[in-house]
Amino acid sequence: MANFEKLTAPSEGQRITFSDGNPVVPDHPIIPFIRGDGTGIDIWPATQLVIDKAIEKAYGKNRSIEWFKIYAGDEACELYGTYQYLPNDTLEAIRTYGIAIKGPLTTPVGGGIRSLNVSLRQIFDLYSCVRPCKYYEGTPSPHKKPQDLDVIVYRENTEDIYMGIEWESDDPECIKLIDQINNEIIPASQKLKNRKIPSGSGIGIKPVSKIGSQRHIRRAIKHALTLEGSKRHVTLVHKGNIMKFTEGAFRDWGYELATTEFRNECVTERESWILGNVEKNPHISYEENAELIDPGYSSLTEEKKKAICDEVCSVLSIIGSSHGSGKWKDMVMVDDRIADSIFQQIQTRPQEYSILATLNLNGDYISDAAAAIVGGLGMAPGANIGDKAAIFEATHGTAPKHAGLDRINPGSVILSGVMMLEYLGWNEAAKLITNGLSKSISDKQVTYDLARLMEPRVEPLSCSDFANSIVERF
Repeated sequence: MANFEKLTAPSEGQRITFSDGNPVVPDHPIIPFIRGDGTGIDIWPATQLVIDKAIEKAYGKNRSIEWFKIYAGDEACELYGTYQYLPNDTLEAIRTYGIAIKGPLTTPVGGGIRSLNVSLRQIFDLYSCVRPCKYYEGTPSPHKKPQDLDVIVYRENTEDIYMGIEWESDDPECIKLIDQINNEIIPASQKLKNRKIPSGSGIGIKPVSKIGSQRHIRRAIKHALTLEGSKRHVTLVHKGNIMKFTEGAFRDWGYELATTEFRNECVTERESWILGNVEKNPHISYEENAELIDPGYSSLTEEKKKAICDEVCSVLSIIGSSHGSGKWKDMVMVDDRIADSIFQQIQTRPQEYSILATLNLNGDYISDAAAAIVGGLGMAPGANIGDKAAIFEATHGTAPKHAGLDRINPGSVILSGVMMLEYLGWNEAAKLITNGLSKSISDKQVTYDLARLMEPRVEPLSCSDFANSIVERF
């Protein structure tokens, strides 16, 4: 077992291990927690109370969590010394016990660690950031029908802008790189013809790999396989119309995965059109089918027409029997959408989407936009999941001016606890919490951030009283 400098692990409980990327969970797991900075002092005790009470009600003494306090952020510096924001004890505890949950952390100002959250994701290769955005009845929202939105954003966590490869405009390496690109690489490339990077530019590199994209999309598809009906749907979100070899590749690798590894469980949107056309008209020709799936078919060149007809023929010959006759309707639908259009569609047509698989930057924007529709970051949980570890966390900041006042909304960390329980396979306890939370909000028993937006305004509960209200409504 691990040797700690300043920590003592619980004497009771067992480790969570991993097999093929999935947790193997004992009945009494040891789970490290990071209280968090700022309002973490208020929201963590409320969260722990709700989780423990739910487990007790669901399983009696047959299951429990042995909590193990570890340190990060400002609280770590108090124990381990100045600038020890992420001590080795904390990393070793997560590495040993596999799963952790945390409150918000301060991002250090100045040099050193860019972000504690980013560092944890990179150290443990937590390649999928999972952000459910679901409405709880009674939550104040700027939208007329926030209940129509129920999506899970799968945001890739290790590549794209999170790789952090960039140079300042006056960095000698940056100047040298621009010179090399402008005078050597661009002139020798047909793809980059007549382009030139302006002098004085900062430079950033956006890496997107096949292995990184597919392991992330694989996890999204596996999640979709656990859902039912129209929610068995994964949308690949990208800006591939502009960034064809990064974002466009992400889309292409996603489709490749769906039509090879998950061939028996998935159908693409375009395949569903072809199969659906045959179901409506069993005697339809390849060319007639091609015209229906591509409205601009008549104006295409003969070569492009042939390519679409060949596509129709290929789909019907390969999956016509396995996916046809309506069988595809029970499979996971995989489609893709341009990133900017998704911002509009999650507001105007939210019922059409379930799981959004994205690269890093797009997922950051979309998850926060979706959270705003259903009540804001105070109600937005998050998880960072890899093959050998998982960390569940609040998605909001530390809000230090509210710290110690017992007034902040603990919903984000509580719902992250729900995600953790679901990840453990303890779904009965998870449902108790979501039921209690939903009923508390619909009864207008809420903290100040929600109370002030309700009409008419209601008297707010404290952070701790909101936790008790949830428990009372299990």
